[in-house]
Amino acid sequence: MAEYKARKAQFKVDAVKEMSNEFTQFDGYIFTDYRGISVEKITELRALLRKQESEFRVVKNRFAKIALNDLGHKGTEKNLTGPTAVALIKGEDASSAVSKILFDFAKNTSLQIKGAYLDGKLFDVDAIAAYSKLPTRGELISMLMGTIKEPLSKLARTLQAVADAK
Repeated sequence: MAEYKARKAQFKVDAVKEMSNEFTQFDGYIFTDYRGISVEKITELRALLRKQESEFRVVKNRFAKIALNDLGHKGTEKNLTGPTAVALIKGEDASSAVSKILFDFAKNTSLQIKGAYLDGKLFDVDAIAAYSKLPTRGELISMLMGTIKEPLSKLARTLQAVADAK
């Protein structure tokens, strides 16, 4: 008796392969529920995310599950239920900035963040909300530079005051 093999439609195989190729170009993913958002609002969100070199894609859950599992991103399937759009993120700094953009956008619309997969770790909604409140790498560097600069500028002002007094 012949062994049963399920046939896969070639267009589905191609769609999963294309999605896998696209996912490999990005470092992190934030999963959202986009129900109730108009096309104009989604276009506005995409424009905001493009400035951070990120993209916002509506995905077919089944294809995304297969593509992410093929890439070794286990556990993401719990975020792929219902209407799903994924913010695709490039770079470490972008993940914080993109999460801030998404949470700010969600305040004014019906967008809901489901979770995230960043730096090889899964984040639930609460964790990604806390992550979005952290400063970006650039902001941290500027804070550090300000902290380093302040004692030197105080010393310079003190020396200048002594020189002016004489």
